[in-house]
Amino acid sequence: MKKLLLLYLCLFWAFAALAQNNIPLILSERERADVIDELLEDKMTNVLPKLMRKEGIDMWILISREYNEDPVMKTMLPAVWLSARRRTIMVFFDKGEKEGVERLAIARYDVGNLLKGEWDLKTNPDQWDALMKTIQEKNPKKIGLNFSKYYAHADGLTFTEHEEFMKKLPLNFHDKVVSASNLAINWLETRTEREMAIYQQICRISHEIIQEAFSEKVIQPGVTSTDDVVWWMRQRVTDLGLETWFHPTVDVQRMDTDNFDHLRTFTKRPNKQIIKQGDLLHCDFGITYLRLNTDQQQHAYVLKSGESDVPAYLKNAFLQGNQVQNCLTDNFKAGMSGNEILAKALEQSKKQGLNGTIYTHPIGNHGHAAGPTIGMWDNQGKTIGSGDYPLNTNTAYSIELNASVEIPEWKKTIRIMLEEDGFFDENGFRYIDGRQTEIFTIPKTLKGVK
Repeated sequence: MKKLLLLYLCLFWAFAALAQNNIPLILSERERADVIDELLEDKMTNVLPKLMRKEGIDMWILISREYNEDPVMKTMLPAVWLSARRRTIMVFFDKGEKEGVERLAIARYDVGNLLKGEWDLKTNPDQWDALMKTIQEKNPKKIGLNFSKYYAHADGLTFTEHEEFMKKLPLNFHDKVVSASNLAINWLETRTEREMAIYQQICRISHEIIQEAFSEKVIQPGVTSTDDVVWWMRQRVTDLGLETWFHPTVDVQRMDTDNFDHLRTFTKRPNKQIIKQGDLLHCDFGITYLRLNTDQQQHAYVLKSGESDVPAYLKNAFLQGNQVQNCLTDNFKAGMSGNEILAKALEQSKKQGLNGTIYTHPIGNHGHAAGPTIGMWDNQGKTIGSGDYPLNTNTAYSIELNASVEIPEWKKTIRIMLEEDGFFDENGFRYIDGRQTEIFTIPKTLKGVK
């Protein structure tokens, strides 16, 4: 009887835990692999040809050696390829609108179902010779290679591989070699319709983890430290079978004499602070799932004894953070550079009496992803290179910024630091899974209890 009672209690608590778990469906490793390959096939078939023609590059060559992969190539490997193999060479050749883009691998085997192996050792024992044979047969007008001054994402061709390639390349093709920087950035930043259907749920998973972390399930005021919450987040992600692409942060602003500036946020933050009643908590958190990344910053307030809501002065401060977000996203216009968007957003926020700092970046296959830079936390002027890059449609961004707000009640200035993932297309800008519009409370207020 006791054993049955114990079993009943175990099942009860197991089901109770499941009932409280709001995390959306997370696929098994096998299911993830299928989805990744389907997304990649869709993008290579329906997006890549348009991007190559947009840049006027009819042959795009990616070359990497094992464990030193080109960032672009990493996004093109099948799900079961965790790295390049020996030297992996991919060739994309545009045969025109009727025939589309031919996808070849200068390898002895196919690269999954995505690229056909095109290296006959009997005819060409040397891999470079096999590549040159393909180039001569296709006779491209422009050969794009991944080298770039301003984008590490598009600068994946190593010195040695470039040197070997140019030594082998026939002289009559040398003047056809161009930088594929814009093509590489276009490939990385462009999100497909299928990806965006999936992205919303990825952002929701990340949001749910933050809400769990900023709750009484994790935080006991007077006992729990900021570092405890950070490591809870890391462990939660691992337990879900996911990954973080950076170490999370949790920090505190409170009624004290500490100045909370950018350096404190990024590099001078105390490793361990005990969370107290009356604290304004902030986190910076992101996950990687299905080769897509999230990056989110949100706030919670620890209620004091006798309080049932966030103080009005903090609510008003938070509203200013949302207003700075609006000033930025209102100015998202296709074709405008990151620098132009930044200037207009700062001008608009200043007119509204807001003290905002904007440091927004693209997001997608990488956390700090390829695309236009819209401000830097230590540079609110022009960013040469990546800031000059234009805003394109079907691209995603982490809307990252802060509003500096004077709080007389605390006799200090605080920063409302927000970051939410959004998407821009021909219909304008939208948040992928919404944005925080109210500060969470710890503990959550109970309905009908005063």
